[in-house]
Amino acid sequence: MGLRVRYNGKEKSQMNNQLARWQKEQRLVIHCPELAAGLSVPRPPAEIVLGNGKDVMHGQARIIENTGRDVTEHYQLAAWLALQAAQEAGCSAALLTDGSPTCGSQFIYNGSFNNQRKSGMGVAASLLSGHGIAVFSETQFAELVRWIEERESSLLQN
Repeated sequence: MGLRVRYNGKEKSQMNNQLARWQKEQRLVIHCPELAAGLSVPRPPAEIVLGNGKDVMHGQARIIENTGRDVTEHYQLAAWLALQAAQEAGCSAALLTDGSPTCGSQFIYNGSFNNQRKSGMGVAASLLSGHGIAVFSETQFAELVRWIEERESSLLQN
């Protein structure tokens, strides 16, 4: 959405005509789990070590900053706050930013801080998906639009 909430204080804007229309129609819930959990902007880069978001949520992996600081609990809280916000708003889908240890849905970084990616979900993407909320990355925006159109079409037919 063009907000400067990323770890490095920069934005990763995906604002387009469709998102602008949905925002005008008040169909979007704009939520940064990491900010909701009290993480600062900017903040040190963090990666999931020896696992993925689901593993972190089950206490089987950790999220570590490049400084060595363990921030697992902050990110677990971020995931729960994202789920709470989505459920309270009645969301059925989420559009998230890939690569993040929170929002990555197609890939996350491998935990070695060497810019190497691996398939997997971050903590919020995993928790949302596990609770029946469809998760899409920013590269899957067209798929999200089709998914919503199909759902709305089937609702109109019923």
